[in-house]
Amino acid sequence: MAQTNINIRMDAQLKEQFELFCSNVGLTMSTAFNVFAKTAVRQQKIPFDIAAVDPFYSEKNMNALMESIRQLEEGKVVIKTMEELEAMEND
Repeated sequence: MAQTNINIRMDAQLKEQFELFCSNVGLTMSTAFNVFAKTAVRQQKIPFDIAAVDPFYSEKNMNALMESIRQLEEGKVVIKTMEELEAMEND
């Protein structure tokens, strides 16, 4: 199979860290990128999870939501219409 070259831009410190990692696991950077590419093509997806940290699912927010649910289930909530809230604001 014919070989080709690719260029990848990367932070210099990250490159050094990645080279060290590859060396520690017995790979070259080229071999590591080839493993990634072959796995991605075979699986037709990025071969690892990529996730953004969604603040909605933070521990603090989940605890607040669970507390709100608990209060709702115990009937410890006050329900008001928008009109009632607006009237309270004007008082």
